[in-house]
Amino acid sequence: MYYNANDIEKKWQKIWDDNKIFHVSHDINKLKNQPKYYILDMFPYPSGSGLHVGHIEGYTASDVIARMKKMQGYNVLHPIGWDSFGLPTERTAIKNNIHPSQITLKNINNFKLQIKRLGFSYDWSREINTSDPKYYKWTQWIFLKLYHKKLAYLDYVPVNWCPALNTVLANEEIKDGKYIETGDLVEKKYMKQWMLKITHYAERLLQDLDTLDWPNNIKIMQKNWIGKSIGTNIKFVIKNMDINLTIFTTKPETIFGVTFCVLSTRHKLINQISTKKQETLINEYIKHNKNEPTIKDNNNNIDGIFTGNVAIHPISGQKIPIWISNYIMHNYGDDALMGVPAHNKIDHKFATKYKIPIINVILNNLNTKQAYIYNKSNILINSHFLNNSTIQQASYKIIDYLKHNNIGYIKTKYKLKDWLFSRQRYWGEPFPIIYINNNTAKPLTIQELPVQLPLINNYKPTNNNITPLSNAPTSWLQTSYKQQHATRELNTMPQWAGSCWYYLRYLDPNNDKQPFDKEKEKYWMPVDLYIGGIEHAVLHLLYARFWHKVLYDCNLVHTLEPFKKLFNQGAILSNSFKDKYGKYYSPKDICIKNNTLLLKHNNTPIFKQIEKMSKSKLNVINPMDIIKQYGADTLRIYELFMGPLEQIKPWQTNGMKGIYKFLHKTWTIITTKKISSSINIHYKSRYNISILHILNQTIKIVTKNTENLKFNTAISQMMIFINHLQKEDTIAKQILNIFLQLLSPYAPHIAEELWSRLGNKKFLLNTVWPKTQKIFNQNNKKTIIIQINGKLKDKFIINKNLSEQELKDITLQNKNIKKLIYQKKIINIIIVKNKLINIVIK
Repeated sequence: MYYNANDIEKKWQKIWDDNKIFHVSHDINKLKNQPKYYILDMFPYPSGSGLHVGHIEGYTASDVIARMKKMQGYNVLHPIGWDSFGLPTERTAIKNNIHPSQITLKNINNFKLQIKRLGFSYDWSREINTSDPKYYKWTQWIFLKLYHKKLAYLDYVPVNWCPALNTVLANEEIKDGKYIETGDLVEKKYMKQWMLKITHYAERLLQDLDTLDWPNNIKIMQKNWIGKSIGTNIKFVIKNMDINLTIFTTKPETIFGVTFCVLSTRHKLINQISTKKQETLINEYIKHNKNEPTIKDNNNNIDGIFTGNVAIHPISGQKIPIWISNYIMHNYGDDALMGVPAHNKIDHKFATKYKIPIINVILNNLNTKQAYIYNKSNILINSHFLNNSTIQQASYKIIDYLKHNNIGYIKTKYKLKDWLFSRQRYWGEPFPIIYINNNTAKPLTIQELPVQLPLINNYKPTNNNITPLSNAPTSWLQTSYKQQHATRELNTMPQWAGSCWYYLRYLDPNNDKQPFDKEKEKYWMPVDLYIGGIEHAVLHLLYARFWHKVLYDCNLVHTLEPFKKLFNQGAILSNSFKDKYGKYYSPKDICIKNNTLLLKHNNTPIFKQIEKMSKSKLNVINPMDIIKQYGADTLRIYELFMGPLEQIKPWQTNGMKGIYKFLHKTWTIITTKKISSSINIHYKSRYNISILHILNQTIKIVTKNTENLKFNTAISQMMIFINHLQKEDTIAKQILNIFLQLLSPYAPHIAEELWSRLGNKKFLLNTVWPKTQKIFNQNNKKTIIIQINGKLKDKFIINKNLSEQELKDITLQNKNIKKLIYQKKIINIIIVKNKLINIVIK
């Protein structure tokens, strides 16, 4: 009775597929009488040749939940699709010299083969593909909704230009001056681009985070990215000019400590206020600092250039020099800051470097070499009418003074910038926009959608600002508008466009009249559980929330937020690790604490950084290799048994052996032990009560921990139960049925095979999830002593208050007692209720 995992798994995958057991009715009227559960994976980019074991963890987690919820009586929506437009796919196409459309189809086929081989319970009737015209027709339609609500606009703006990729990137795709995905350097240049006014939704995006069951760190990341600041706009008059320099500050009480003003390299007043003498130097400085600066102090590499002009302090009338510097973040505080060097670390370094005066305005801050850390109870000094006020009191006073004298007012600012939505790439959604006359943009109508992406061979980007779509046939490039000649938009949408709303298309994927039916949206939304990586915190997750709110305002969706609960699985790391000296270590040599890799023997953090599996780093493990050796069920359980789902974990192929052993032990027990169909464990059982108690514990622990996504502890409990079951000679069929129901979400193939061998006809997915039985709870148990002729021979646990006949039957069926009384004559059986049984023999 050998456990042949591969044969069993292929057998049941075909049976499931033939019987469409994962299919969810598209007829909403057939679903309304049952509760729903919508579980969603962040769908994959088919940009590589296939999945690696790092991808499998999140997909397995969602599959376990989907299967359990189905058995608990829910209509479960568990769909899958492909995020196939965008840079990842195009980069792969260029690297392999295969057209994006061809490599997309090739990779999707391989991804689909792998996913099916893992037995995931996806409803393939809802499969979507963002590069399919039937899908992106509605992406274009949603863009038109944004356009008509004046949330999409053209503007000549500074952009993040990636020379290596020859395209612009959104601010959210940049970190430390590099493209997040590839590490390529990014520079600034001005271009005319499509922008989406996400800033219009900044406050709602911020406030509604508090309604979500999301990881706190993700909420904090989004809040920080949105960057709300409530402060004061203060007007500084430029000397001898009828121009005001408006500066935003969150610390207006330090106004008497201002000794200079500093502008970003892109401030709109630079040309107006700079002197002729400084003009050449300023232009050279701005050219040298064309990249986006950050507000961070970068190894003291802050510098600046004097404009040659001064502002007038709005209260004291003192002359305040105006500088330009590389440490001012564009688009925050109107591109200008007031320098308070005594109370700001970077201001202090700047003032020290250029010998600008430093005025201390807070008591007990006598050391001007180090910036002061605010304490609202500290007292103001050198501050005219604010002297002797606490910081908090001074803040109220100065805001009132500025407002009364019309030189300042309260202002709320956000760091969030509008979303740069154009890409100078081929593989993306064409814009539903044409241009007439003097390049006047005109939106298309729904009847003209989709604008299909033309098939062109010369699709690679160039560095001369000519977009690849310029190579499209004339029949595509040229069109008309009300009998006027017109041309098409040559930029494409970013890869995030299709993923902004894909969760809604799953509800109604075959609808060619509208993106989705409103009745289906009302039933299925919001997504109950969304599982994916933390890397999308301020990219996909922020963009999707923005689009969803626009659709809400268009009365197309009924929920304010798309994703009710979010869970981020931890990365799975390579099976070898290189330290900063180039030496390699295996997983057995390292441990992980606070998401930091350490050497086990001395807890030394010698590793440069934690790197998850990545095809680009050539450190991936192919799941098909694991499946061939151990089977899909072993891989599924191992992925979830490695540790808590949310933690990063090192991959160890050797760990597969223990999981395989557990499944093989389960197989052996059920295929070789004596199984009884006559024992009813649900009614004052005569069966071994200790096993029933452990079974009850297992139901409780597996159910609770699975629902809480603590899969590793649920698996541990199932292993404990199997170890206990292995000791039994005869096992009730009902016990095995219950265990297989608990096991089936984790290892569905072996569970289905054993379930079938026990004579069950239904698919496991169509059975009812087990519930704990009160009769098996510990407080309903009693240890009873068994004596023969007054001498102690055994003890075992029973249910309280069994009848005398039931106690006699249980005792006489006990295998130890049977041996002792074999061929002996029973004279009497004396029973002391809930205490002992004494068998008198001759």
